[in-house]
Amino acid sequence: MVVVSRNRVEWLRTCLESIEKSEGRDTLQIIVVDNGSSDGSAQLDGAFPQVQFIRLPKNFGLTKALNLGWRAADAEYVFFLHDDTEVEPATAVRLAEILDGHPEVAAVCPLLVDGEGRPAPQLGEFPPTGEWVPAAPSDIEPMAVEYPRGAALMMRVFLIKAIRQIDERYGQFGSDADLAVNIRRASKKILLLPTVRVRHHGRNAVTPFERADFLLGRAAFLGKYQGFRAGLQARLGAVLGALLGFRFSEFKYTVSGQKIDGTQM
Repeated sequence: MVVVSRNRVEWLRTCLESIEKSEGRDTLQIIVVDNGSSDGSAQLDGAFPQVQFIRLPKNFGLTKALNLGWRAADAEYVFFLHDDTEVEPATAVRLAEILDGHPEVAAVCPLLVDGEGRPAPQLGEFPPTGEWVPAAPSDIEPMAVEYPRGAALMMRVFLIKAIRQIDERYGQFGSDADLAVNIRRASKKILLLPTVRVRHHGRNAVTPFERADFLLGRAAFLGKYQGFRAGLQARLGAVLGALLGFRFSEFKYTVSGQKIDGTQM
């Protein structure tokens, strides 16, 4: 399991407490990639001595942190989790069983639910819009999905190795969409298991920097899969939209192309 976290110490503690109750816990390798937290998140290692912590000196964004996490893992499958999730005891085992028994499946995810147990926003569309809708399973059988949110996703490590790494043109947003596309291009499936549930707390508000990072990631996605012109149009649209909407902080980041990891696009 790879959990990426930044400045959400209480959510991270809750997430790790749920993981510690997992079936077959002694067979699970838990890696936390701390993205330059300043709230004490990185000091949770004393409370969770069986968890491996990778401490980064600053916020390198989600994508780079995910790459560091899966490379540090020694397993056939990697279960990516956001720090604001809570897993049930059987979650990891059930997801791995699907991958064990279905070679045509490259990735598998649980049903994300909110605090009341209702399906939470989980499924997106291509190209990514930043909008998510809850899954609506019709029965208890696994269902094929194209683009599930990366908040809880288990996948085969060999597929990531086949594309060398998760594309680091994405900063905080867009890497889950890119992985989903690569799975589809490899003629593999992503299955959602309605009977396996993970609570996802999530949040609605984003900062101007995060909004700019998403728009830059969307432009990168379009440029990669629909051509240079589509990517350029998306980039220009993001810049003009921020300017005309008087969102000057967002404009500053989109026009400079600065991602959350501090690099320029």
